[in-house]
Amino acid sequence: MLLTRHAESRLIKRLTKRRRLERLYSALWEFLDRSRRIDVNERVVIFTDGRKSLVCARLDCERLPLDEIKKRVENLKGTYRCVFPEGRLAKETAPTKFLSEIPDGEYCFYINREKRSLYIGGEEPLLAITFRPAKRSEREKVES
Repeated sequence: MLLTRHAESRLIKRLTKRRRLERLYSALWEFLDRSRRIDVNERVVIFTDGRKSLVCARLDCERLPLDEIKKRVENLKGTYRCVFPEGRLAKETAPTKFLSEIPDGEYCFYINREKRSLYIGGEEPLLAITFRPAKRSEREKVES
């Protein structure tokens, strides 16, 4: 899952109280583990624990083997925000260095060069839009 700046600031304010990327993502994954997923439509997904809700949008990705992903990122310079949810890895690092920590296989691959973010995972990537208190309908769905 990738984060917008707004979602990141909301997560820091309401969930972690820390700005370090590793802490932020570990708190996010804990929230997702205890949350229920609600598919609103083909583009929007909400994760809610009954008190708070994380609103996400689906991103388009490509399914590629790890070798092909390495070829695509080998010329990238600078640091990127790299996320690998299966290994619970989230780092601000060079993409080639990050890919050396990922086991071989076929993954969903998404890169945004403008925002300098990279996602590699088994499921399609989600972009967290905001983190807000749960609406009444979301609270009722969790309780039942």
